[in-house]
Amino acid sequence: MSTNSKQENQDVYILHTYPFKETSLIAEVFSESHGRIPVVAKGARRPRSSLRGMLQSFQLLQATWSGRGEIKTLHNIEWCDKFLQVDGNALICGFYINELIIRLLPREDSYPKLFNFYHHTMKILATGENLEIALRRFELRLLQELGYEVPLKKDENGEPIISEKFYIYEAEYGPSELSKTNEGVKILGKTLLDMAEDEYKEDNTQLQSKQLMRYLIGYYLGDKPLNSKQLFTSLQDN
Repeated sequence: MSTNSKQENQDVYILHTYPFKETSLIAEVFSESHGRIPVVAKGARRPRSSLRGMLQSFQLLQATWSGRGEIKTLHNIEWCDKFLQVDGNALICGFYINELIIRLLPREDSYPKLFNFYHHTMKILATGENLEIALRRFELRLLQELGYEVPLKKDENGEPIISEKFYIYEAEYGPSELSKTNEGVKILGKTLLDMAEDEYKEDNTQLQSKQLMRYLIGYYLGDKPLNSKQLFTSLQDN
Protein backbone atom coordinates (compact mmCIF):
# COMPACT_ATOMS: atom_id res chain seq x y z
CA MET A 1 0.00 0.00 0.00
CA SER A 2 1.35 3.44 -0.96
CA THR A 3 2.23 5.82 1.83
CA ASN A 4 3.53 9.36 2.13
CA SER A 5 5.46 8.68 5.35
CA LYS A 6 9.20 9.01 5.18
CA GLN A 7 11.09 5.74 5.52
CA GLU A 8 14.51 6.32 7.07
CA ASN A 9 17.65 4.17 7.14
CA GLN A 10 16.01 1.09 5.65
CA ASP A 11 18.20 -1.92 4.78
CA VAL A 12 18.05 -2.40 1.01
CA TYR A 13 19.71 -3.94 -2.01
CA ILE A 14 19.68 -2.36 -5.47
CA LEU A 15 18.23 -4.83 -7.98
CA HIS A 16 18.42 -2.73 -11.15
CA THR A 17 18.71 0.89 -12.30
CA TYR A 18 17.66 2.62 -15.51
CA PRO A 19 17.72 6.21 -16.79
CA PHE A 20 14.85 8.55 -15.97
CA LYS A 21 14.49 11.91 -17.70
CA GLU A 22 17.75 13.75 -18.41
CA THR A 23 19.72 13.47 -15.18
CA SER A 24 17.98 10.96 -12.92
CA LEU A 25 17.80 7.22 -12.37
CA ILE A 26 15.05 4.90 -11.24
CA ALA A 27 16.28 2.11 -8.99
CA GLU A 28 14.38 -1.08 -8.28
CA VAL A 29 15.07 -1.59 -4.58
CA PHE A 30 14.62 -4.73 -2.47
CA SER A 31 13.89 -3.60 1.08
CA GLU A 32 13.78 -5.76 4.18
CA SER A 33 10.71 -3.97 5.57
CA HIS A 34 8.88 -2.87 2.42
CA GLY A 35 9.72 -5.47 -0.21
CA ARG A 36 10.34 -4.44 -3.80
CA ILE A 37 9.83 -0.75 -4.56
CA PRO A 38 10.95 1.68 -7.28
CA VAL A 39 12.65 4.90 -6.18
CA VAL A 40 13.78 7.85 -8.27
CA ALA A 41 17.29 9.12 -7.57
CA LYS A 42 17.03 12.70 -8.78
CA GLY A 43 20.17 14.01 -10.44
CA ALA A 44 22.02 10.71 -9.95
CA ARG A 45 23.39 10.82 -13.50
CA ARG A 46 25.13 14.12 -12.89
CA PRO A 47 28.92 13.70 -12.49
CA ARG A 48 28.99 15.32 -9.04
CA SER A 49 25.90 13.60 -7.63
CA SER A 50 26.40 12.10 -4.17
CA LEU A 51 24.10 9.26 -5.22
CA ARG A 52 26.00 8.42 -8.40
CA GLY A 53 28.46 5.91 -6.92
CA MET A 54 26.12 4.48 -4.31
CA LEU A 55 23.53 2.73 -6.46
CA GLN A 56 25.45 -0.53 -6.76
CA SER A 57 23.92 -3.98 -6.85
CA PHE A 58 24.91 -6.83 -4.50
CA GLN A 59 25.82 -4.46 -1.63
CA LEU A 60 23.85 -4.02 1.58
CA LEU A 61 22.87 -0.35 1.84
CA GLN A 62 20.71 1.89 4.00
CA ALA A 63 18.27 4.15 2.19
CA THR A 64 15.83 6.93 3.06
CA TRP A 65 12.88 7.70 0.80
CA SER A 66 9.37 9.15 0.81
CA GLY A 67 6.35 9.54 -1.46
CA ARG A 68 2.73 8.50 -1.85
CA GLY A 69 2.87 7.42 -5.49
CA GLU A 70 4.09 4.15 -6.97
CA ILE A 71 7.58 5.59 -7.47
CA LYS A 72 9.12 6.98 -4.28
CA THR A 73 11.76 9.71 -4.03
CA LEU A 74 15.17 8.61 -2.77
CA HIS A 75 16.70 11.15 -0.37
CA ASN A 76 19.81 9.39 0.87
CA ILE A 77 21.67 6.10 0.58
CA GLU A 78 24.75 4.89 2.48
CA TRP A 79 27.01 1.87 2.85
CA CYS A 80 26.23 -0.20 5.93
CA ASP A 81 28.34 -3.33 5.43
CA LYS A 82 31.70 -4.34 3.97
CA PHE A 83 32.02 -4.27 0.17
CA LEU A 84 31.28 -7.60 -1.52
CA GLN A 85 33.33 -8.37 -4.63
CA VAL A 86 30.93 -10.23 -6.93
CA ASP A 87 32.44 -10.96 -10.35
CA GLY A 88 32.80 -13.58 -13.07
CA ASN A 89 30.15 -16.29 -13.05
CA ALA A 90 29.00 -15.11 -9.63
CA LEU A 91 28.08 -11.76 -11.19
CA ILE A 92 25.84 -13.47 -13.76
CA CYS A 93 24.26 -15.50 -10.93
CA GLY A 94 23.58 -12.25 -9.09
CA PHE A 95 21.95 -10.70 -12.16
CA TYR A 96 19.80 -13.83 -12.49
CA ILE A 97 18.66 -13.69 -8.85
CA ASN A 98 17.87 -9.99 -9.11
CA GLU A 99 15.85 -10.52 -12.27
CA LEU A 100 13.87 -13.31 -10.62
CA ILE A 101 12.93 -10.97 -7.77
CA ILE A 102 11.90 -8.21 -10.17
CA ARG A 103 9.81 -10.60 -12.24
CA LEU A 104 8.18 -12.62 -9.46
CA LEU A 105 7.85 -10.41 -6.36
CA PRO A 106 4.83 -8.08 -6.24
CA ARG A 107 5.69 -4.52 -5.35
CA GLU A 108 5.44 -3.27 -1.77
CA ASP A 109 4.85 -6.66 -0.20
CA SER A 110 7.25 -7.36 2.66
CA TYR A 111 9.33 -10.57 2.55
CA PRO A 112 11.80 -10.17 5.46
CA LYS A 113 12.80 -13.86 5.52
CA LEU A 114 13.50 -13.80 1.79
CA PHE A 115 15.47 -10.56 2.20
CA ASN A 116 17.66 -12.18 4.85
CA PHE A 117 18.19 -15.25 2.67
CA TYR A 118 19.08 -12.97 -0.25
CA HIS A 119 21.65 -11.24 1.99
CA HIS A 120 23.10 -14.65 2.91
CA THR A 121 23.20 -15.66 -0.77
CA MET A 122 25.08 -12.50 -1.78
CA LYS A 123 27.81 -13.37 0.71
CA ILE A 124 28.08 -16.84 -0.82
CA LEU A 125 28.30 -15.40 -4.35
CA ALA A 126 31.16 -13.18 -3.20
CA THR A 127 33.18 -16.31 -2.34
CA GLY A 128 32.74 -17.63 -5.89
CA GLU A 129 32.20 -21.15 -4.56
CA ASN A 130 29.28 -23.60 -4.95
CA LEU A 131 27.39 -21.15 -7.17
CA GLU A 132 25.01 -23.72 -8.65
CA ILE A 133 24.00 -24.95 -5.22
CA ALA A 134 23.47 -21.38 -4.04
CA LEU A 135 21.14 -20.81 -6.99
CA ARG A 136 19.11 -23.96 -6.30
CA ARG A 137 18.67 -22.98 -2.68
CA PHE A 138 17.61 -19.45 -3.55
CA GLU A 139 15.21 -20.55 -6.31
CA LEU A 140 13.48 -22.98 -3.97
CA ARG A 141 13.29 -20.48 -1.10
CA LEU A 142 11.92 -17.81 -3.45
CA LEU A 143 9.05 -20.01 -4.64
CA GLN A 144 8.28 -21.15 -1.10
CA GLU A 145 8.24 -17.57 0.25
CA LEU A 146 5.90 -16.56 -2.58
CA GLY A 147 3.49 -19.25 -1.43
CA TYR A 148 3.93 -21.69 -4.31
CA GLU A 149 3.61 -25.34 -3.35
CA VAL A 150 6.85 -27.22 -3.96
CA PRO A 151 6.18 -30.61 -2.31
CA LEU A 152 9.34 -32.66 -1.84
CA LYS A 153 8.52 -35.28 0.79
CA LYS A 154 5.12 -36.56 -0.42
CA ASP A 155 3.58 -37.28 -3.81
CA GLU A 156 0.34 -35.79 -5.10
CA ASN A 157 -1.65 -38.44 -3.21
CA GLY A 158 0.05 -37.69 0.10
CA GLU A 159 2.19 -40.81 0.04
CA PRO A 160 5.82 -40.53 1.28
CA ILE A 161 8.42 -40.16 -1.46
CA ILE A 162 10.42 -43.35 -2.05
CA SER A 163 14.13 -42.68 -2.53
CA GLU A 164 14.72 -45.33 -5.26
CA LYS A 165 11.58 -44.49 -7.26
CA PHE A 166 11.27 -42.19 -10.29
CA TYR A 167 8.46 -39.63 -10.44
CA ILE A 168 7.08 -37.06 -12.83
CA TYR A 169 7.09 -33.67 -11.14
CA GLU A 170 4.43 -31.34 -12.51
CA ALA A 171 3.89 -27.75 -11.38
CA GLU A 172 0.71 -27.30 -9.31
CA TYR A 173 0.60 -31.06 -8.56
CA GLY A 174 4.05 -32.14 -7.43
CA PRO A 175 5.50 -35.67 -7.80
CA SER A 176 3.24 -38.29 -9.39
CA GLU A 177 3.43 -41.72 -11.03
CA LEU A 178 5.29 -41.85 -14.35
CA SER A 179 2.14 -43.03 -16.11
CA LYS A 180 0.04 -40.15 -14.76
CA THR A 181 1.15 -37.35 -17.12
CA ASN A 182 3.45 -36.44 -19.98
CA GLU A 183 4.04 -32.97 -18.54
CA GLY A 184 6.74 -31.96 -16.08
CA VAL A 185 10.17 -33.34 -15.22
CA LYS A 186 11.23 -36.92 -14.54
CA ILE A 187 13.08 -37.02 -11.23
CA LEU A 188 14.39 -39.57 -8.75
CA GLY A 189 12.81 -39.66 -5.31
CA LYS A 190 16.22 -39.32 -3.68
CA THR A 191 16.72 -35.96 -5.37
CA LEU A 192 13.46 -34.66 -3.90
CA LEU A 193 14.37 -35.93 -0.44
CA ASP A 194 17.85 -34.42 -0.72
CA MET A 195 16.34 -31.06 -1.65
CA ALA A 196 13.94 -31.30 1.27
CA GLU A 197 16.95 -31.78 3.57
CA ASP A 198 18.92 -28.99 1.83
CA GLU A 199 21.53 -31.56 0.81
CA TYR A 200 23.21 -31.13 -2.59
CA LYS A 201 26.48 -33.07 -2.27
CA GLU A 202 25.77 -35.70 -4.93
CA ASP A 203 26.26 -34.85 -8.60
CA ASN A 204 22.95 -36.44 -9.61
CA THR A 205 21.07 -34.36 -7.06
CA GLN A 206 22.71 -31.21 -8.39
CA LEU A 207 21.84 -32.12 -11.99
CA GLN A 208 18.23 -33.15 -11.36
CA SER A 209 17.49 -30.29 -8.96
CA LYS A 210 18.68 -27.87 -11.65
CA GLN A 211 16.34 -29.47 -14.18
CA LEU A 212 13.44 -29.31 -11.74
CA MET A 213 13.99 -25.70 -10.70
CA ARG A 214 14.52 -24.58 -14.30
CA TYR A 215 11.15 -26.11 -15.14
CA LEU A 216 9.33 -24.63 -12.12
CA ILE A 217 10.85 -21.15 -12.50
CA GLY A 218 9.99 -21.18 -16.21
CA TYR A 219 6.44 -22.24 -15.43
CA TYR A 220 5.84 -19.36 -13.02
CA LEU A 221 7.65 -16.78 -15.15
CA GLY A 222 5.61 -17.50 -18.27
CA ASP A 223 6.74 -17.02 -21.86
CA LYS A 224 9.01 -13.98 -21.48
CA PRO A 225 12.66 -15.17 -21.27
CA LEU A 226 15.11 -13.91 -18.66
CA ASN A 227 17.71 -11.43 -19.93
CA SER A 228 20.29 -12.84 -17.52
CA LYS A 229 19.84 -16.35 -18.94
CA GLN A 230 20.45 -15.03 -22.46
CA LEU A 231 23.57 -13.18 -21.25
CA PHE A 232 24.94 -16.32 -19.59
CA THR A 233 24.32 -18.38 -22.76
CA SER A 234 26.07 -15.79 -24.95
CA LEU A 235 29.12 -15.75 -22.66
CA GLN A 236 29.34 -19.54 -22.77
CA ASP A 237 29.20 -19.50 -26.58
CA ASN A 238 32.13 -17.06 -26.88
